[in-house]
Amino acid sequence: MPKIALITGGNRGLGRATALALIDAGVEVIYTYRGDPGEKIDAVALPLTVGDLGSYDAFAGSLRQVLADRFGRTDFDFLVNNAGVGAAGSIAETSVEAFDEMLNVHWRGMFFLTQKLLPLIADGGRIVNLSTGLTRFTGEGVYAAYAAMKGAVEVFTKYLAKELGPRGITANVVAPGPAGTEFGGGALRDNEQVRAHIGSVTALGRVARPEEIAAAVATMLGDGAGWITGQRVEASGGMLL
Repeated sequence: MPKIALITGGNRGLGRATALALIDAGVEVIYTYRGDPGEKIDAVALPLTVGDLGSYDAFAGSLRQVLADRFGRTDFDFLVNNAGVGAAGSIAETSVEAFDEMLNVHWRGMFFLTQKLLPLIADGGRIVNLSTGLTRFTGEGVYAAYAAMKGAVEVFTKYLAKELGPRGITANVVAPGPAGTEFGGGALRDNEQVRAHIGSVTALGRVARPEEIAAAVATMLGDGAGWITGQRVEASGGMLL
């Protein structure tokens, strides 16, 4: 029986790349989107605003319906908490509005969405939470709020691994370095000056391709990673070593 993965924010960027990587590996994919579901792929798309906690009951109901109708199951195997928003700004410049948006999506929303979905994750399943290389290095020094939210995600993941261990469920973090997606306005994809600068401080000399980050996530969901839990795996090409 094929495994089933749920990916938040799978309509674009790293989430879409992860969905495609898992489909290629024979995994059935359900992904969430806000607004535009993105280009059609062989997956189930469900609308969800991760920061809207009031919508989680209805979302869980929709997910149960899809699991029953399409797959004949009551649970799924892999949860990838990928959905995110980015806002650069120094500590002095960060607005309450920008802070709260990141808090609701990256931390508060991710925490309580995971909580809501725990009964639907199969014993022996896997959880991968997306973080960032910016919890290890400060980059340009303008991501304090964003990186702090992701730091909370990394601590949460250790507790999640401990709590879910008796069910045989692993929980790990994949922390990407800069990748060429539309995230944050697409500068890492489109601005050659920015890309060259990142490459100059990265051991492998370039910005990541989205599919390379997706491959790291897929690896953590694969059969060979079953004895790894509570860990942070950075996929940054050796940035700022």
